[in-house]
Amino acid sequence: MAPHGDRSTTGIGSARIDRRTLLKSMGVGAAGLAGIPLLAACTGGSGPSGSASASTSLTFGSGSSDDVPKAAYKAVTDAFTKKTNIAVATNVVPHNDFQNKIATYLQGSPDDTFTWFAGYRMQYYAGKGLLAPVDDVWEKIGSNFSGAMKKASTGPDGKMYFVPNYNYPWGFFYRKSLWAEKGYAAPKTFDELKTLCAKMKTDGLIPIEFADKDGWPAMGTFDYLNMRLNGYQFHMDLTAHKESWDQKKVSDVFDTWRALLPFQNPAALGMTWQDAAISLGAKKSGMYLLGSFVTQQFTDAATLADIDFFPFPEIAMEGQDAVEAPIDGLLLSKKGGDNQAARDFMAFLGSADGQNAYAAVDASNIATVKGADTSKFSALNKKCADTIANAKSISQFFDRDALPAMANNVMIPALQGFVKDGTIDVKNLESQAKALYAAQ
Repeated sequence: MAPHGDRSTTGIGSARIDRRTLLKSMGVGAAGLAGIPLLAACTGGSGPSGSASASTSLTFGSGSSDDVPKAAYKAVTDAFTKKTNIAVATNVVPHNDFQNKIATYLQGSPDDTFTWFAGYRMQYYAGKGLLAPVDDVWEKIGSNFSGAMKKASTGPDGKMYFVPNYNYPWGFFYRKSLWAEKGYAAPKTFDELKTLCAKMKTDGLIPIEFADKDGWPAMGTFDYLNMRLNGYQFHMDLTAHKESWDQKKVSDVFDTWRALLPFQNPAALGMTWQDAAISLGAKKSGMYLLGSFVTQQFTDAATLADIDFFPFPEIAMEGQDAVEAPIDGLLLSKKGGDNQAARDFMAFLGSADGQNAYAAVDASNIATVKGADTSKFSALNKKCADTIANAKSISQFFDRDALPAMANNVMIPALQGFVKDGTIDVKNLESQAKALYAAQ
């Protein structure tokens, strides 16, 4: 939600809407059809045509608005146009706006194909009938992907809806030279993490760089603490509301997190993830829990080469087996389903050529296709890829595994409140979850 997003590729933004408005926008009735200028497909182009094969253009909606992923998707569209002579009109929307208004976008005048995420956040809109299936695309590209990627791309009806582009692990990122200078070592356990934080604080550093102005980044900390304490399956059951929020297992997550609050950046609620990345790059902070997309912010080659990461330490269950590694890619809008050019574009992104074009500009993420060019992988890229490949369980991130309304309307303000003063009301979380999941 990235994505992010998402983070800027993966999470959701901080805009808040009341529950009634959110539920109306999540439906498919006329109430959700109000135009949102930012998300209107302002590029003109390829509406449904009588002959899909005759289409020579498509519109592409992108929430990848940060400079690096924006340039990377331009490289993809340029390569596709060069190969096919099909014109792509791209509509780039600020990331958080794109995420927060996606339901209205899909019910209005969406682009043919658009950036989005795997997991429940894809399945939800597929279940609402707002997406077009792409089984025919998968007949062409299916052999390029693992079984896990295919599963993540499948809708609730068993049809294919998503074409993965890349994924990226979340972990603690840090400057190697700073750690060498201070004599720090990567912690394997939570107690070692707390000890390291205390040492960093005495050394005058912000131990854990943290930013939550946009609301979604804190979800990464919650997810890891939950999986490390209660296991991957509990994370999945909680986000699906098969488990109650009002229980000791959930309270334990926040009780454990409180031990880290004194070590996180106290200015977090006023900072974006990009702001925090600058602080890490400047060696003002010791480490930063985020996705590998954090490296997009390090444009200096020497700084980028100085970045490393370690997995979230083990606490109680499953060691470090579970990894947050959200998958970003493309969906086809219901309108775009009539445009063969849009399907051709998705097939291109599901090929080594398409993903190599993206990765040549944005090296912070890991391509999902078999046969992608790894010859230029940095040591950090290889470590990210190995971390994902060796994980026994991969989560998509809270705002992708959970009901959109639960993530946006409930968890963002709840986690921001917790970061601010360390208080949380799990009974209220459960009350809201019951209402929202019952209403879907």
